[in-house]
Amino acid sequence: MSSRLTDVEGITDYSTSPLLAKYPRHSMSDGPSIKIGVLGATGTVGQRFITLLANHPWFVLHALGASPRSAGKPYKIAVNWKQTTRIPAAAQDLIVTECKPELFSECAIIFSGLDADVAGDIEAAFRAADLVVFSNAKNYRRDPLVPLIVPYVNPSHLAIVPQQQAAHSPALKRGFIVTNANCSTTGIVIPLSALEKAFGPIESLLVTTMQAISGGGYPGVPSLDVLDNVVPHIGGEEEKVEWEVLKILGGIAKADDGTRSFDMHSKTPLRVSAACNRVPVIDGHTATVSIRFARRPPPSPQQVREALRSFTCDAQTLGCPNAPPKIIDVHEEPDRPQPRLDRYFQDGAGVSVGRIRQCPVLDIKFVCLSNNVSIGAATSSILNAELAVLKGVIAT
Repeated sequence: MSSRLTDVEGITDYSTSPLLAKYPRHSMSDGPSIKIGVLGATGTVGQRFITLLANHPWFVLHALGASPRSAGKPYKIAVNWKQTTRIPAAAQDLIVTECKPELFSECAIIFSGLDADVAGDIEAAFRAADLVVFSNAKNYRRDPLVPLIVPYVNPSHLAIVPQQQAAHSPALKRGFIVTNANCSTTGIVIPLSALEKAFGPIESLLVTTMQAISGGGYPGVPSLDVLDNVVPHIGGEEEKVEWEVLKILGGIAKADDGTRSFDMHSKTPLRVSAACNRVPVIDGHTATVSIRFARRPPPSPQQVREALRSFTCDAQTLGCPNAPPKIIDVHEEPDRPQPRLDRYFQDGAGVSVGRIRQCPVLDIKFVCLSNNVSIGAATSSILNAELAVLKGVIAT
């Protein structure tokens, strides 16, 4: 069990969250037992969900969905397990079902690790059945009513959920979809958010990523393509980074009629240029980042270091079980961060930043590293669900 999975600090009265108050206590942690389901449970993202959720103090694995060929089998038989730990006992004997909403009706929360080629229709069907879906897939990230949330950055975007529910036909009482960001975007926007919080808007961003092979899923990039090589193209990745950064770092605008929309950082336009590369590293996405601030004069490298070190967020102050005590680790060494040395910072839930210095073209440049299969994927979805529970977004 992860050292981070403890009862919610400061929330001893679970009635402060309607969903937490509704459910009985879990025998292992005396926390509430909220039944959850996982879609795409036999895939690599689904496996990460199951690994992280098996000992969660609130969430209890109740239903696992996969393709028809896996349905009807115990999970330990259906899955080709590719994690470094054993299949959790809580999941081993659960019978896998097809991804049909009626088979998940007892679940308060659904986590989707589905591949994008099937996620769209399935996730829409679950929402239409008034179920709550937290998705790792890309299908609804550009939807104007679906929050695209990095849990340390923009949980305020959950405010658009009631409008998403009202716009559905028929209107929904509790169902909605929330997505987490692309794995490479996630590791970049966390330090950017910390810097915007401290120094105001960023107006230009140049970023080059060096992305691990696990980001391509299993079986992933052929070995003869990536060994002794760098592949300077990942289909659609640069466009994702350039667009997602704007939605995540932007706010929510409210029109005269009360409707809300994502402002895409329009109050201070942000130009983003991304170059994305696949490199022969198993886990851990590295990015070199150069930024220009709107404010003049810009902050110094030392001010940037201090702002990153002191960064805190709602996930910590509200007491999300998976929120690490420290979000950003700032390195002083000239050769850090490195994937092999730093990808497991805070069990993969944190971001490492180093080589902070002046940029002769823009203002500041640095290197950041994040764990693409943890905070870049399932960990973000789980934190998003924890935030939604604590903020009362999920109806009882």
